[in-house]
Amino acid sequence: MQNVVVNTSETLEVALLQSALVWQNPSANRASFSQQIATLGKVDLIVLPEMFTTGFAMQSAESNEVEFATLDWLKLQAKSANAAIVGSIAAQRQNGWVNRCYFVTPCGETFFYDKKHLFRMGQEPQFYLSGNERVVVSWRGWRFLLQVCYDLRFPVFSRSKNDYDVALYVANWPAARRHAWRTLLQARAIENQAFVLGCNCVGEDGNGLTYSGDSIIVDYKGQIVAEHEKAEPAVIRNALNYAQLLEFKQKFPAYLDADRFELI
Repeated sequence: MQNVVVNTSETLEVALLQSALVWQNPSANRASFSQQIATLGKVDLIVLPEMFTTGFAMQSAESNEVEFATLDWLKLQAKSANAAIVGSIAAQRQNGWVNRCYFVTPCGETFFYDKKHLFRMGQEPQFYLSGNERVVVSWRGWRFLLQVCYDLRFPVFSRSKNDYDVALYVANWPAARRHAWRTLLQARAIENQAFVLGCNCVGEDGNGLTYSGDSIIVDYKGQIVAEHEKAEPAVIRNALNYAQLLEFKQKFPAYLDADRFELI
């Protein structure tokens, strides 16, 4: 687990940037998100889609320009917005490439999670290495579980041990499976008694796949509290209330009866 506590905040203003991604063009995507972030106003947490600099392109692993330039960009955006920012990119490890989800704070602290479940139907395991660590980041008194797209289908990996308050899913989830996306996000919220944020992209990628967005913010009861119904770029916002989350868990402490398990 990687964590840092900066201060406490009962209410967390979150913004999901549901966007169309320019295929294999990191500079264009960074420029587009810079413009969007500049218009957000007061916000605590900004969530970007999976592989937000390139789209879900396996060829992303052939270039090492993206990671360092984008990490510097993330730090700059977080500082400018005074908000934490989350999103995944292709990143290089010593022995290969990973689909890495970064969590960057306004003070420059950087945390990351490498995608555990690689999407075999999209040939992701042929180009990327699987991560093996479940990562929870603590910031401003909140605890965030970092997850990437296909991880959503594997509930054991995201099962809460009462160790997180918000699950963050960044994704490139095709429109053909939008029902599963929405249903599973709500299921993860209900079973883990946690807020769940799902940020997806829209438009068509370089492989001809279409994305319907369906970015949603789900509360600890599994209710959708913010969404955008059209498949178009949008900002989905909501204020998460920590006291209400704690009150619900105290009145309905189902987590105390959860089965004990270990991840292998």
